[in-house]
Amino acid sequence: MNKLTQLWNKLCESFWFVPSMIVAGSIVLAAALIEAHSTEASQWLARWPRLFGANANGARGILSTIAGSMMTVVGVTFSMTLVALALASSQYTSRILRNFIRNRVTQVVLGVFTGIFAYCLVVLRTIRSGDEGGFVPSLAVFVAVILAMVGIGVLIFFIHHISASIQASNIIASVADETLVAIDRLFPERLGQCPPEGDEDQLLPTLLELQWQTVKARRNGYIQSVDNETLLRLAREKKTILRMERGVGDFIVQNTALASVASKVPLDKKTIATVQAAYSIERYRTVHQDCAFGIRQIVDMALRALSPSINDTTKAVMCVDYLTAILARLASRDSPSMHRYEEKELRIIAIAPTFTSLVAESFDQIRGSAQGNTGMILRILGALHTIASLTVSPSRRQVLREQMQLIDELAERTVVCAHERAKIDKRLVSVCQAIEAGPALCTEDKKAS
Repeated sequence: MNKLTQLWNKLCESFWFVPSMIVAGSIVLAAALIEAHSTEASQWLARWPRLFGANANGARGILSTIAGSMMTVVGVTFSMTLVALALASSQYTSRILRNFIRNRVTQVVLGVFTGIFAYCLVVLRTIRSGDEGGFVPSLAVFVAVILAMVGIGVLIFFIHHISASIQASNIIASVADETLVAIDRLFPERLGQCPPEGDEDQLLPTLLELQWQTVKARRNGYIQSVDNETLLRLAREKKTILRMERGVGDFIVQNTALASVASKVPLDKKTIATVQAAYSIERYRTVHQDCAFGIRQIVDMALRALSPSINDTTKAVMCVDYLTAILARLASRDSPSMHRYEEKELRIIAIAPTFTSLVAESFDQIRGSAQGNTGMILRILGALHTIASLTVSPSRRQVLREQMQLIDELAERTVVCAHERAKIDKRLVSVCQAIEAGPALCTEDKKAS
């Protein structure tokens, strides 16, 4: 089932699948309207000759004009899309190009134009003049005119959509929304039962005594997703333990360790093939099971904005704001356990994203590029304050405390203005209080207000 889901997701995200479905539907519609034509229908439509009264030559002219215009519009649509892709790649990051390619609006617009073209060709093929038998499907020709009007409206809408889609706020927000969906899917992640109480610490030393058989990767690429249910079922059937050597989002080199299985004898080919098939390895990363990739895209946009060639602090601040929203969603959620049990037996030792790794992914590089930028430093401190107000975990507050200390060190080295340094010190005190108090401080602040 997971393979079918992956295939369906790839088809829906491809640039050709949705337009192809629309073209197929247009051909079916044309054939249905042609078959629906009858003498009674022609007599009924003849009551409105100004709308349906075109002869064979007139109908051919109408359909030829519409078909030719649609192909011209398809060229314009492609040109606008390519310009948007080039602009997004230069101003933001090349990682977001796939977001434009799989944008459903762009796919539907392209499908509408090509579908109208295919519809007109099918109807045009059936028109006959008087010496050829005299057949003009008036209803199908009228529908072609209606579809042409729809195409004009779609073109106007697409111009608005493409101009809005290249705005920084919309691009960053779309990536953040996709990342939040992935977080809702992965945190918490219930794959196998929770570890038996008090047994996990006693189990870990015994893992060193096991004999591990390595399963190697069949190709180079990024791990897009892992079929955890398949791995869990395999470990249960073999009554063994499976250990992931690479996690989702990692780049794997061919013939290097992908996973290991606790076994005293070499693994059979079926077991190796099952483990390899559970890993989806492609040339690029996706956000579906890899929320860190969504964060990576936003961080790349922030770094590009902070580069000397662009120097757009406002865009970088927006990136930090959306990173705050992502980490705030994580702050109160359980992280997936590395040790996954079934019937009190350890089955899988997984590699999963953690709050610590995602916080580091979000702020480490941005902090390095924010030297001397008071606005960015204050914004990151504000992010830490917000996240701290939403978590009660001591370990997570410690992570935020370390980030605050790194910001303090950065400000001390790079901010020379006494006035700006005073503002940063004041914010540091507020963040420190939020980290120490956690959600309690947020509650007190609301009461005071």
